[in-house]
Amino acid sequence: MIKGLPCRLRDMRNKMGLSQRLVAAQLGVSASIISSYENGERTPSVENLLALSFLYRCSTDYLLGRENVNQNAAITTEGLQPKQIQLLRELVDSMRK
Repeated sequence: MIKGLPCRLRDMRNKMGLSQRLVAAQLGVSASIISSYENGERTPSVENLLALSFLYRCSTDYLLGRENVNQNAAITTEGLQPKQIQLLRELVDSMRK
């Protein structure tokens, strides 16, 4: 097993608010396989690792521990008012300049 992979898989799934059953359905595997990935009993195939990185919106390097920061991290605007969302957009735009 790749050091840190089980923890990162579990953390990313939880951050996305997904159940093991839902992740399993997305990958076309059983929930017990997702559990075995997260418990360090199995290592995902290359195909499943790519699918997990796509589902969790992070790089495979992040999942594998080659990066310490998820470069593709996103924030959610759920629960914000339209004016608050606009202010966030303006802040991000100003930071890009």
